[in-house]
Amino acid sequence: MKPKCYLLMDTSTKNFSLAVSRGGAVARFRNIKLDKVLSSSIIPCIERLLKQAGISLGDVSGFGIGTGPGSFTSLRVGLATVKAFCLASGKPVVGIPSLDTLAQNVLNTAVPYVATLVDARRDLVYACLYRATPRGLKRACPYLLTGLDDFLPRLKGETIFLGDAVPLYRDRIEEYASRGRSSLSVLRCHWAQERMWFPRANRMLPLVLDRIARKQTDAPDTLVPLYLYPEHCQVRR
Repeated sequence: MKPKCYLLMDTSTKNFSLAVSRGGAVARFRNIKLDKVLSSSIIPCIERLLKQAGISLGDVSGFGIGTGPGSFTSLRVGLATVKAFCLASGKPVVGIPSLDTLAQNVLNTAVPYVATLVDARRDLVYACLYRATPRGLKRACPYLLTGLDDFLPRLKGETIFLGDAVPLYRDRIEEYASRGRSSLSVLRCHWAQERMWFPRANRMLPLVLDRIARKQTDAPDTLVPLYLYPEHCQVRR
């Protein structure tokens, strides 16, 4: 029996991330810095990656796609591409929130809490808090579109921060943590390396395989981006 292969991608940020797996392990992955992921760039990148891995599109057993939140245009392009593949092949798809994939970059950290911070502009962040458990990271709050000052009170104890909003807000976070040093629930900050600031498709694989094992795939015709902006704001950026 041929090993199952999955094509994974995340187009929520300027880091266009692609991966292909074979037999439960990542065979190839690539991260490409683009100002915007467009349909004209996404297909050639996929073709090159599959060729390098020695896998044809027909060999692919299913797809994983990052659903955001993030760049509206790039998310739509990524989802439209994967939906086309699914509808043409009849293969399943799993949508993974991009903040979950981002958090996986520090899965093996010894720090008990992980905070993802992605720049949403307008002095807002896409944010989520995760708790480390023996069975992996567990989400400890909803996916948020919020101001930093509203997110920080959710945090306590040793927390590692990652995401492209870290360099924008690191000073404010450290100042907030320093003000609470006399508290029993003091926030102690750790900082992921810059190369960990974006969702990486190779880190998506265990999340996709877990969903497929539990038969929790998504219907291609109803799979949509994770939009956190109010509806009236979604076309203005």
